[in-house]
Amino acid sequence: MTMPTQNRPAKDRILDAANSLFYSEGIRAVSVDAIAAKAETTKKTLYYHFKSKDDLVEAYLAARDQPNLALFKQWFDEAEGPLADKVEAIFVNLAQSARHPKWKGCGFLRTAAELANMPGHPAMKVGAAHKKKFEAWLCAVFEGEGVTDPDVLARHIVLLMDGAFSTVLVHHDPAYIEAAGHAARRMIANI
Repeated sequence: MTMPTQNRPAKDRILDAANSLFYSEGIRAVSVDAIAAKAETTKKTLYYHFKSKDDLVEAYLAARDQPNLALFKQWFDEAEGPLADKVEAIFVNLAQSARHPKWKGCGFLRTAAELANMPGHPAMKVGAAHKKKFEAWLCAVFEGEGVTDPDVLARHIVLLMDGAFSTVLVHHDPAYIEAAGHAARRMIANI
């Protein structure tokens, strides 16, 4: 059961509003006024919890980190078959997600693209850390399976995934994610 909006803590409402608006419209396109309005709070309250829009952008990405990593792990764990099939399942599920009309791609990559000229921005650090955590998780999985050079393979899979995310944003065709998944499966099956 969800709490009525008014009964939820203001900080949670602000983060939810930021997540919704930043993901759907982009970081630069969304004003603090719009976030406060969607959160049914005041700008003063927003600034009480977040000292700047930059802090809110950082918090938005930080809030996405663990749920995204947990979802990838869930898709991997639920898949049947050998390692190659389980890794491909992550891509298959991503492609399925990409078919939803509200899907806008990887929030971490989209934010990085918007903030590319600000490499020291706290959100850039959160995004980089998220990508490294995913790569480290893959490396640990591959290492546990006795894969030679698990770090190299993990990096290759991350490159396939991020390339697929980017290509889908250009072409609006989730088949590119599926193609990246097939490439990942072949790469792993041939080791």
